[in-house]
Amino acid sequence: MKKKIIILIDGGFLRVKARHAGKKYDPAFIEKFAHVCKIPGEEILRILYYDCAPYSGTVKLPVSGTPYTFPGSDKWMDELACKDLFAVRRGVLKFRGYKPKHTPVNLAAALTDADFEADFEQKGVDMRIGLDIAAYSANRAADRIVLVSNDTDCVPAMKYGRKAGLQVVLIELPNNKCARELVMHADYKRPVQYP
Repeated sequence: MKKKIIILIDGGFLRVKARHAGKKYDPAFIEKFAHVCKIPGEEILRILYYDCAPYSGTVKLPVSGTPYTFPGSDKWMDELACKDLFAVRRGVLKFRGYKPKHTPVNLAAALTDADFEADFEQKGVDMRIGLDIAAYSANRAADRIVLVSNDTDCVPAMKYGRKAGLQVVLIELPNNKCARELVMHADYKRPVQYP
């Protein structure tokens, strides 16, 4: 009998690693990647994707004060949510101001807007991952949780899932070492390659 699995993907984490590996990060890539996380003897019950839409809004540039509009769109997330077995859990991306591109800042030269980059903070993704692990643990809808993340904030949820009788599988991406705390609270570490 096949093991039923729920795949949980931290989109911010996967996006950074995939782009660093030269992959085009889009709904087609995410779908293919989710399916390489499954091994023979497993059946995907659901794929949960956690991410924030790109920031959309108008802010003032840090030096000139000129208004600048970030043209973010969540259309790609809607496309992903329509794929088979996928559910998209949306966090919120908050604009936190600007930070220097290079430190230390050269105070001898006049600063320009180009010396700074926007600083964003992702909110609510870790909490949603934890809540879903708890929900699937409580109703025992799956046999295994397959986690694609390197965020140690997931540890309490992983521990809860294991105590409830689920197996926790931690996905190890190419050229990425899994956080020790995550490995300690996973049943299996599964290396995968990008599609």
